[in-house]
Amino acid sequence: MTKSVQSPLTLVNGVKHISKRLVLSYLIDWILILATAAVGGGFSRIKGSKHAFSLNDSAISFPHKPDTVSVGVLIIVSLVAPGVITALISLIVVPGPTADRKTSKSLIWRRRVWEWNTAWMGLGVALAGAFVVTEGMKDIYGKPRPDLLARCNPDLGNIAAFQVGGLSQELPNAPVVVTSGICRTTGSTLNDGFASFPSGHSSFAWAGMTYLALFLCSKFAIAIPFLSPARFGSFDHSQHKIAAYAGPNTDQNAHSETAAVPSRNQAAAPPVHLLILVLVPIGTAIFISGSRWFDYRHHGFDIIFGSLIGFSFAWLGFRWYHLPIRRGAGWSWGARSRERAFYTGLGILTYVGNEGWSSATATINQDLESQATVLGAGRTDRPETEMVRDGQNTASSSSHSELSK
Repeated sequence: MTKSVQSPLTLVNGVKHISKRLVLSYLIDWILILATAAVGGGFSRIKGSKHAFSLNDSAISFPHKPDTVSVGVLIIVSLVAPGVITALISLIVVPGPTADRKTSKSLIWRRRVWEWNTAWMGLGVALAGAFVVTEGMKDIYGKPRPDLLARCNPDLGNIAAFQVGGLSQELPNAPVVVTSGICRTTGSTLNDGFASFPSGHSSFAWAGMTYLALFLCSKFAIAIPFLSPARFGSFDHSQHKIAAYAGPNTDQNAHSETAAVPSRNQAAAPPVHLLILVLVPIGTAIFISGSRWFDYRHHGFDIIFGSLIGFSFAWLGFRWYHLPIRRGAGWSWGARSRERAFYTGLGILTYVGNEGWSSATATINQDLESQATVLGAGRTDRPETEMVRDGQNTASSSSHSELSK
């Protein structure tokens, strides 16, 4: 019986020598992620623009107070904690209960290391992206913080020298718009007073915590129950009985059009304690971003916009390296193929080809979970059905291990 072609969700067995070209491509990915974070660090040290402000503006007249959540605590909560948790889950939970007991330890550890790598790469994309965008925007906009006047300590006896706007000379009690030159405070305290938009604490916290929440949802199948008609078929209410259902991983279910279950039995809600597990990082991000409001560090819009930046990059980092939560069974995407490690040409839809990871010539391999032939588009982009036939003709020449049957 012809086996269906599966997506290469897992490492492919039989690869004795990983392609140096492929390893180099992922090493460069890591270097670029770290370089992006370094650029963000450089932006944070630049003396950005300082927007003119009014001495009569009540929105920037709040007192200056210490941070409830310091930068050090923010890094531990949003970077270190997700890094440790995702690493432990990748090394302990993987490969999961479907693994065959006869699977070699080397193959299992290969899978664990790959899941660990993709977990950290996704986290790196989320945090580095949010960091560099946030710090760059701070330098560009130079928006005054709510506690700017307390930081500034303006020279009220020399207002005219620094006035750049306002109608104080034409209208009594009209606002006076001045530059930062009126401030007697200098250095980092003043410079930081013009870094209100967007909120860095909010973007960094939401990037790390949202990514962690998505990762937990993926690994522990935490999702709102949904219907999958294509997989389960429909329930024949006229017969008032359920047709034989062999389960999602059997040939009977895969090829029988009569196998069906009622809609209410197609899915079930995960345990509430898992829902709470996911809400913990979300609540943490809410508290961190909220602290920037009651510490008078940011205006409301700054916090909301920073949170959206963090959330967006968290989603990007997760989906860049992981399958959809509802359909991916908790796995990350497999690696790129050797010939497509750096780029793919016009007309080729994917970065996975039939040459696999090995430094050898193109071969047909098997998926470790399903034993199905793992195929990509290949150099010539032959139809998958043709490649399956080729794989069947050569399958007898090699023996493959499996993670699950």
